[in-house]
Amino acid sequence: MKDHNLVEAPLRANMVLEHRPVRSRNGSTVAGLHNVWITLNNPAELNSYTTDMAKEIILALREASNDRAAVAVVLTGAGNRAFCSGGNTREYAEVYAGAPAEYRQYMRLFNDMVTAVLQCDKPVICRVNGMRVGGGQEIGMACDFSIASDMAVFSQAGPKHGSAPDGGSTDFLPLYVGIERAMMSGTLCEPWSAHRFYWMGGLTQIVPVTKLEGRFVPNPLVISDRLLDEFGRLVIGDFKSGEAKKQAHDVLASAQIDLSLLDEAVEQLCTKLLYTMPDCLTKTVESLRKHKLEHWDRNRETNRAWLSLNMMTEANAGFRAFHYGDKKNREVDFVRLRQRLAEGARWSEELIEEIAPWTAQNVAEGAAK
Repeated sequence: MKDHNLVEAPLRANMVLEHRPVRSRNGSTVAGLHNVWITLNNPAELNSYTTDMAKEIILALREASNDRAAVAVVLTGAGNRAFCSGGNTREYAEVYAGAPAEYRQYMRLFNDMVTAVLQCDKPVICRVNGMRVGGGQEIGMACDFSIASDMAVFSQAGPKHGSAPDGGSTDFLPLYVGIERAMMSGTLCEPWSAHRFYWMGGLTQIVPVTKLEGRFVPNPLVISDRLLDEFGRLVIGDFKSGEAKKQAHDVLASAQIDLSLLDEAVEQLCTKLLYTMPDCLTKTVESLRKHKLEHWDRNRETNRAWLSLNMMTEANAGFRAFHYGDKKNREVDFVRLRQRLAEGARWSEELIEEIAPWTAQNVAEGAAK
């Protein structure tokens, strides 16, 4: 048989590819078959994808697609804090800010990475082991199934940090949750709990991962019951606030995170996929993906062009402000920016310094070194 992979020995410095046994209905290992696990391996930076990681994921997905013995692909992240927090803001700030032509080439890789998920000949399961934010949310929604830790959070970040969620979320999110909920997520960038996203139809399954005194408990930070607030609005899956939030954090301080139930749920889904006709399964997956691909193929190239040019203006300011700021100071002064633009100010280093002074200071200090 021919080898249809693009390269013989791809570099895997930023991700891990494993062949894990596939299990039969009685739990035994099935000879000659496996599942392909692809793990984004940058936990120190919340599994944000670098340029090199994007290349490796594309090749890994192509390899998994060609793997005759593979039943399913599992796409996940290392550790228990994040599936993927999106693009690597260190690279954005240090390499791509102010360099639209370079970012345009980078966005070709990102687009190809999303397309590789959507064109994989195997069903792709997103194992959401933690936060799925920005581009991570976009990669995750490109997958066919998502099984999530109930501690995971889901959100966009673009308009808060100088971009737009045009790497897939503006295409996929309305299909999952409807146009107005997609509008809320895309514009305001407020996080959704796994409970809320599941309730809205965005996830296949959620499982508890918080273990307290030897037993699993639901995410203590989230209201998991269907309650109504003082205005009569349903608050299922909302995050707790005030004293309730403090008490939940106290509970978490003495708990441990255990992803064994998440792994078990992923394995159970892989087993269910095993007991299907392989070609009929692939055809069904491809047919259902067409709803995503219709929007993705129509918009991805023009979105790529706009996102690249935006690196000269708001992204130039926003990504650098995030990267060079601290936890309490990572956003530009939005009000001052709007005021200055209303006065006719042009984009410049002086304007960026005015709306995010720590950015210019850190850039200058880096240049001095």
